[in-house]
Amino acid sequence: MTNQTLILIQCRDAVGLVATISNTVANHGLNIVTMREYVDEAANRFYVRIVCAGQAEDNDRLTADLTVALPEGATVVVNPPEQKRLAILVTKEHHCLGDIIVRHFFNTLDAKVCCVVGNYDTLRAFTERFDIPFHHISHESKSKEQFEEEVAETVETYQPDYLVLAKFMRILSSDFVSRYPGRIINIHHSFLPAFIGANPYKQAHERGVKLIGATAHFVTDDLDQGPIIAQDIKPVNHSFTVKDMVRAGKEVEKSVLSKALRMVIEDRVIITGNRTVVFE
Repeated sequence: MTNQTLILIQCRDAVGLVATISNTVANHGLNIVTMREYVDEAANRFYVRIVCAGQAEDNDRLTADLTVALPEGATVVVNPPEQKRLAILVTKEHHCLGDIIVRHFFNTLDAKVCCVVGNYDTLRAFTERFDIPFHHISHESKSKEQFEEEVAETVETYQPDYLVLAKFMRILSSDFVSRYPGRIINIHHSFLPAFIGANPYKQAHERGVKLIGATAHFVTDDLDQGPIIAQDIKPVNHSFTVKDMVRAGKEVEKSVLSKALRMVIEDRVIITGNRTVVFE
């Protein structure tokens, strides 16, 4: 976002907020190019994503002036880090990791994959072909606490903005999740809230569904129930075997995770409770 200023705001709704924000931004010599806002009337909350032409002379001053002008308790972010750093956690499946790494290699991800951590060594050779560090941290013969501590220590050396669970088939503890609030993104092989947990395609096949899907969401203490970022579906029919559903599902998973990452990387997602506001 060269030569532009990005502003993200969430606050209590009130009369005249758009005018207040516009005047404050204008006082800093900035011209609004796009302004996408949303009001949650039930919760009385206001959300807005603003792109301005030009760079603010003083981001801290602009943040402070907006905070003072807005209702008490407002959250204001001016120019969050432009290139996000991603740490990818994997197990054995390659399709989501492969999609991310290819986008990274051709500079279409607009983020840096700083490392890949796997609880199996299966994806090391693929990852290292692209000169991305791979760390094998086995979960076997050690406690959950020890395993997660080793993962956290490794990841932290890269100071990532987000952790991406690209088919990382381990349930993370509350202690681990609490280290990265709103910063862990998971791809779930189901159109949540349906078919939570293991073997969703087997569950879907047994239920005779006509649509399968995938969900990208932020990770919280509640399994597969964090704020949803993106979802999509694909039609299936009675002729699909479980294997067919898995194959089709993997394509949906890649697409949904890619879309979710793009939205997050471009700062188009605001978390509010257990929901998200996504400015597409």
